[in-house]
Amino acid sequence: MSVHTKATIASFGGKLLKLAHNASTTNCEMAFNLYLPPQTTINPLHKVPLLIYLAGLTCTGDNGAEKGFFQHAASQKGIAILYPDTSPRGLKIEGEDESYDFGSGAGFYVDATKSPWSKKGYKMYSYITQELPKTVFENFKEIDSERVSIFGHSMGGHGALTLFLKNPGKYKSVSAYAPIANPMKCPWGEKAFGGYFGEEEKGKWAEHDATELVKKWKGEPLDVLIDIGTADNFYQQNQLLPENFVKAAEGKGKVNVRWQDGYDHSYFTMATFADDHVNHAARYLLEKA
Repeated sequence: MSVHTKATIASFGGKLLKLAHNASTTNCEMAFNLYLPPQTTINPLHKVPLLIYLAGLTCTGDNGAEKGFFQHAASQKGIAILYPDTSPRGLKIEGEDESYDFGSGAGFYVDATKSPWSKKGYKMYSYITQELPKTVFENFKEIDSERVSIFGHSMGGHGALTLFLKNPGKYKSVSAYAPIANPMKCPWGEKAFGGYFGEEEKGKWAEHDATELVKKWKGEPLDVLIDIGTADNFYQQNQLLPENFVKAAEGKGKVNVRWQDGYDHSYFTMATFADDHVNHAARYLLEKA
């Protein structure tokens, strides 16, 4: 499937592309950003790995690309970064634009099973795991489809953890900033899962809850990096619940939760520790390069 370019922006020796394509899973045009590091122009035959960044509530594909500062380390390591949107747009579903934490900007990286969301195009799990990567790999041959990692922030941290845990071997590594780590037990998750799956479908909820998924993990020993600020108001409101995830992950490998003193839930926190997260992914994406 073809993409069209809206803008090309120089960034740390590489280029940030602002792109869009018509997506069948979401039934609308989806905009996204793609960073190509300088290595792709220095040697056109050199394939670079891909790191997917999943953004949080209210965000688009622009937020991480413009404020996350991830291109700095990515340019040094030779890693492309993909910045998808967080939901379908403009599907004209009643209520889709009424709140910041459900509907537009809040797809939660799940495939909805409850109408009208399921019928209209709220299939962000399928979009992120299948359609968007396929589109990128078909249109950008300089990206290596065999080397992909994933990370994210808040709702996107939830997405990164669950997509990694649901698809053993698909992603080389995972990390997160302030992830919604146990959505079945927090207000954000209860609202989203109730709306997209139905209040009674708790089994379906568990299929997209990182704390529940990690209990069943049978893949390689985990190596998860998580950063959370001590001044994160959403952590203080019990929206994130990282302790539940850490406890559930006991015996499954390493979960490195770093409490960053004085930092909050914003992109200032992500930019501060951006190099660490890119370098975490690089250890796995470049180990056989």
